[in-house]
Amino acid sequence: MAQLSLLLLSLFLTLISLAPSGASISSCNGPCRDLNDCDGQLICIKGKCNDDPEVGTHICRGTTPSPQPGGCNPSGTLTCRGKSYPTYDCSPPVTSSTPAKLTNNDFSEGGDGGGPSECDERYHSNNERIVALSTGWYNGGSRCGKMIRITASNGKSVSAKVVDECDSRHGCDKEHAGQPPCRNNIVDGSNAVWSALGLDKNVGVVDITWSMA
Repeated sequence: MAQLSLLLLSLFLTLISLAPSGASISSCNGPCRDLNDCDGQLICIKGKCNDDPEVGTHICRGTTPSPQPGGCNPSGTLTCRGKSYPTYDCSPPVTSSTPAKLTNNDFSEGGDGGGPSECDERYHSNNERIVALSTGWYNGGSRCGKMIRITASNGKSVSAKVVDECDSRHGCDKEHAGQPPCRNNIVDGSNAVWSALGLDKNVGVVDITWSMA
């Protein structure tokens, strides 16, 4: 009889442990198996409760962002035109062959670069081999006027002068020609840089490496 009682008690405890509990609802970054485990409008993404990108909620905006390659994590977010963009105070470490994304910038007055270049407060011809660097690599202007060496995946390389910052902290305003903040790994090159590398600027973004020349 005692053994039967113990067996029934064990079965009862097992059923309780398997039963769903309202206390198991998770908030931002909490563990989950499906969206029923998440609070409110949060959904289950890769085992953690997070904002639904389709809905566009920002409930978890203040939570710790996921670690980024190179040890440089987002410092916050900036929302413009209904879309959120990460902001950065840093960039990945500079090496003898630093991976980056090459984008195209119009450095002339009235171009998509916005205001004049940070380094000299001047506009520049797009025939010059010049670049803007993400905020961390710009490093408060310490690389202004210095030459960097850019190498494309096609094997071609070019030297270009740093004249501006590709702002990773601010954007979406008149000063930045309505552009969102730059990612933390951008080399924003003039038309002349793209041409020298034999690249089509209409592609928009290409993988490159760069180093100090």
